[in-house]
Amino acid sequence: MLSEQITDEQWQHFETHGYVHLGRADAEEIAVLQQRIDEIMMGTADIDYERVMMQLDRADGPDSKPGPQSFGHKQATLAYRKIQELELDPLFLAYLQKPLYRHICERMYGARADIASFRAMFMNKPSGLGSPLIWHQDRWTNLDRDPLITIWTALDPTTKENGCVQIAPGSHKELVNPEHGSGFLTEEMVTEMAKRADTVYLEMAAGEVVLLHNWMLHTSDVNRTQQSRRAFSVCYMDAATVASNGGTYPVVFGEGAMASA
Repeated sequence: MLSEQITDEQWQHFETHGYVHLGRADAEEIAVLQQRIDEIMMGTADIDYERVMMQLDRADGPDSKPGPQSFGHKQATLAYRKIQELELDPLFLAYLQKPLYRHICERMYGARADIASFRAMFMNKPSGLGSPLIWHQDRWTNLDRDPLITIWTALDPTTKENGCVQIAPGSHKELVNPEHGSGFLTEEMVTEMAKRADTVYLEMAAGEVVLLHNWMLHTSDVNRTQQSRRAFSVCYMDAATVASNGGTYPVVFGEGAMASA
């Protein structure tokens, strides 16, 4: 089960390796989130779809690509790739506001910092589909400071066969492409990285939770099974962060935080 605080040993592991397993969320809570995300995909949820960014996964075929990321419900299907702005949903908001997650944010950003959600996002590799991701680091040049942590919850079992995340522990200590937003790597960079990093597959049971540093090099493959690979990923950042267009982000901890009920 998840505790309400991260231990010093867990935090040391995170600082050294760029990731740490946090435990397993309550099975009933995960079942509720599994049902809720399926309702959102099927278009039956009581949520303002015009404020929710949704992207269909690729159609079957070697040359197909995911659909555009845009606001609004596309069609009733479980084959969505990404759904963002899930802090608008009370069930997902309550989950991302767990005391453990607040404690982690305090360790990273300071006890006095208000915390915003940069991306509260459903990520999916539908059965037999899923889009491959090349090695990259998560960062965004349109922000005045880097969001540093993501808490990733498996809503389904994640395995090598269904496209689990693969990471390069320790790679969070430097930016590979400091001027590049998402830090996508060239083939030469990947080859060099492979020479000096032992990679880890994050195979997890449904409900398991992992803390990731956003600069951690990571990748994932397609789903070669009939088991979907659903996950809920939340990137937490200092609420003082401002985008290049002047935009700010929804506060989830601290003054003016969103209320789940």
